[in-house]
Amino acid sequence: MPAGEAAALQVILGEIAAGVRKAALRGPALRDAHPKAHGCVRAEFRVLDSLPAALRVGLFSEPQTYQAWIRFSNGSGTPQADRLGDGRGMAVKLMGVSQSRSKTQDFIMINNPAFFVRNAVDYVDFQRAVPQWRFFLPGFNPFRIRLHEFFVAYSITSRRTLNPLASRYWSMTPYLFGGTQFKFSARPAGPASPFKQTDSPDFLHDNLARHLAGLNAEFDFMAQLRSQPGTMPIEDPTVEWSETAAPFVPVARITIPTQDFDQPSQRALGEALSFTPWHGLDAHRPLGGINRVRRTVYETISSLRHELNGAARREPVDFSTPT
Repeated sequence: MPAGEAAALQVILGEIAAGVRKAALRGPALRDAHPKAHGCVRAEFRVLDSLPAALRVGLFSEPQTYQAWIRFSNGSGTPQADRLGDGRGMAVKLMGVSQSRSKTQDFIMINNPAFFVRNAVDYVDFQRAVPQWRFFLPGFNPFRIRLHEFFVAYSITSRRTLNPLASRYWSMTPYLFGGTQFKFSARPAGPASPFKQTDSPDFLHDNLARHLAGLNAEFDFMAQLRSQPGTMPIEDPTVEWSETAAPFVPVARITIPTQDFDQPSQRALGEALSFTPWHGLDAHRPLGGINRVRRTVYETISSLRHELNGAARREPVDFSTPT
C-alpha cells in the first residue's frame, strides 16, 4: 500500500459519509456517486462457447448463462439534467455465481477507458477542491498542475450520450484474470438504437424505455489481457491500456430483453441494490489503489444508506428476489 493511502482512505470515507447523512436530511439517502438511475433492467449474461484456453478463467471457465440486473446511471453525485456533461455508468450484477462469497459477480463500468484520479491521496485533493477545477490547477507551480488528469476528466464529461444502449463502457481499473490481469468493457452489439430524442431532462431514461418497450438490446462483454506491464500500470487508472497492444476480446454476450422497467418494484430494486467490484470470484479480484478505496467506501456507504432508509441490505438470488 503506497504511503498515505490508509490515512487518505479515512478522510475520503468520513467526508463521503458526512455528505450522505446531510443529503438524507432532505429525503431518502442516495448513493454518493451515480445516484440518478436511467433504469434497472433484467438481462442475461451468456459466457461464450469455445473460448481460447487463455480466456477460460474464473467465471469464463465454461459456457454458462446467468440472470443479471443492470443499472444504467449518471455519475454526478447530484442528480442533474442529462444534457449536462457527465460520466454514464453501467453496473452489471450476475446472480447464482456459486463460488463467489456474495453469490454474485459485479462488473462496474463507465463510458470512458480511464479514470481522472490516480490514487487515494489525490482523491482527497479532488474532494476538497473548491471550485473543482482547482484540483487540476492548484496553483502556479508547474509541477503540481494535473494536465493529464484534466484531459481524462474532459474526455469523460464531453462524451455525448443519447441512449445508454448506444454507449460503450469500460472498467477503467484492473482486475485479476487468474494468473494475469485484465480490464473489461461492454460494447453495443447489433443494430444501433433508433431512439435518440433529447426532448426532456431525463432523455436517457426515456430513450432506454422507448427502446425496450419493443426491442431487445445486446452488448459484447470483452476482456483485455495485460500484455505490456511497463505501459499498462496497475496502480494508475488514469492510463488507458492500448487496444492495439492488447485488443479487447469478446468473452460473453449480454442480452437485455424487452420489458417495462418502470414498474414500482423494479425501480425500488434498482435503488436498493449495492454494486461493488468486491462482489465476485477471487479469480477476478480487484487490483490497484482506487479499487482498494472502493472496497471500504462502497461497503460502508451501502450499509449507511440502507440504515438511514430503514431498508434491508441483501444480494438478489434471482429475478423474483423481493426488495
